[in-house]
Amino acid sequence: MLNNVRQSLTVFASALTLSLSAALIAAPASAQEEETFTWKVQSHWPGASSSYKDSLGRLKEQLEERSNGRIQLELFEAGSLFKAKETFNAVSRGILEMGTISPAYASDKMTLAGIASGLPFAFRNVWEAAYFHQGLGFEEMLREEAAQHGVYWSTDKVYPTEMVVKDPVESLEEFKSLKIRSSGALQKFLTEAGAAASYIPGGELYTALDSGIVDGAHWGAAQGAYSMGLYEIAKYHVQPALNIAGTDVIIVSQKAMDKLPEDLQQLVKDVLNEQFWYRTNEYQYKERVTLAKAMAEEGVQINTLPDPVQDHLVQTAQSMWDEEGERSEKAAEALAMLKDFLGDLGYL
Repeated sequence: MLNNVRQSLTVFASALTLSLSAALIAAPASAQEEETFTWKVQSHWPGASSSYKDSLGRLKEQLEERSNGRIQLELFEAGSLFKAKETFNAVSRGILEMGTISPAYASDKMTLAGIASGLPFAFRNVWEAAYFHQGLGFEEMLREEAAQHGVYWSTDKVYPTEMVVKDPVESLEEFKSLKIRSSGALQKFLTEAGAAASYIPGGELYTALDSGIVDGAHWGAAQGAYSMGLYEIAKYHVQPALNIAGTDVIIVSQKAMDKLPEDLQQLVKDVLNEQFWYRTNEYQYKERVTLAKAMAEEGVQINTLPDPVQDHLVQTAQSMWDEEGERSEKAAEALAMLKDFLGDLGYL
């Protein structure tokens, strides 16, 4: 009897030891599966900008929810940690895990940045820019070039860039007298077209417009102008669009990406790819709604540029395209692809 009890206790003790050993062995793997990754995200959008909530806020929500909290984004609005033009370098070096920029802010590193920012007066419809990026392969070209700097590139959306001005433009002379807040390729374009274009950070834009430092500005289109309060000062919304492009980009440090388990790496890429289509379509819907609201509530009027002004801008724009194609072999390839596409559409 006593021997049976001893044998039972021995078997129980052995089983308990094996169970504890298995648990200890399994613990690190379980802990690794539940590890959380907190990423700092520096935005180029001020907190007041519509895209800060609609794009960056959505991205945070999607990644945190679909990773079951394993990825956490800590958001910082424009200028909180780095200046807008320093964000690409910070992400490239792994100081920041993620950021949002305009391609123009990385033009010293990315030879495709000028085309990505949107060659002026190229596309006429948003779907054309979306197809150029995703259907013809321009997005992959951008991703390959950014990868050379340790950055994973993902265009947030494609949308029109349209100006607002304090007084309507009714002649070429009036256009050339404008002082306009701009950036990147559009800043150069507007300057070559005869206006005085200068870069002003988003956080300083309202004051610059209000004080008369500039007569007009572009910050996206209707949503950007409305969310930044620009319609309070500038009552004229200028059409047609200066360009239609992937003016907002989400960039991820490859160092940060490589630290994620494979399933989370794929999740980040999937969410970013979905973001492009969701935000492109949502943006167009909200553009129509916002412009109608601004016209009804704030007395905003559409200022369609006179034909002589449009003709002058088209001529100036097309003379600039070739300059962007000279930046590298990849830029030349992308420009040739763009021209072929525009030719197929009957624009060239």
